[in-house]
Amino acid sequence: MRLVVIAVGRLKQGPERELADRYRGRFADIGRNLGFRGLDVHEVAESRARDAGQRIREEAAAILALAPGEMMVALDENGKSIGSAAFAEQIGRWRDESVADAVFIIGGADGLSPELRRRARLSVAFGAATWPHQMVRVMLLEQIYRAATILAGHPYHRG
Repeated sequence: MRLVVIAVGRLKQGPERELADRYRGRFADIGRNLGFRGLDVHEVAESRARDAGQRIREEAAAILALAPGEMMVALDENGKSIGSAAFAEQIGRWRDESVADAVFIIGGADGLSPELRRRARLSVAFGAATWPHQMVRVMLLEQIYRAATILAGHPYHRG
């Protein structure tokens, strides 16, 4: 199974980019041995439309143009808060069911379109707080790496 992260906005050089790259690299090291084909990250330009609704629609169209497969996970402040072990279990289940691609989508400042929310098989929140989409990307990549360590029985996750 290949994991794909599609995020609105670009991570510029700096600590967020360094952390994102670090977790992505760590996943690559352990993921192959667990049957994962990779972890791709695609950035979608933020819409410059004046109207929030139009921005959401334009960003959704760009996300859908990059979204392979049917297993879509929305990162959404109104999503379900799940622990790391349950997150790992879900990813492992999809891998074992031969899901080709699991696509994680992170919207821009205005959030995700209702269409993307409907299409998502799972909607996940990182707590009740609203997070900048750059931080959500880093937290998602860390959780994906953590999920791999849990599946591998690696001591990184101690909880």
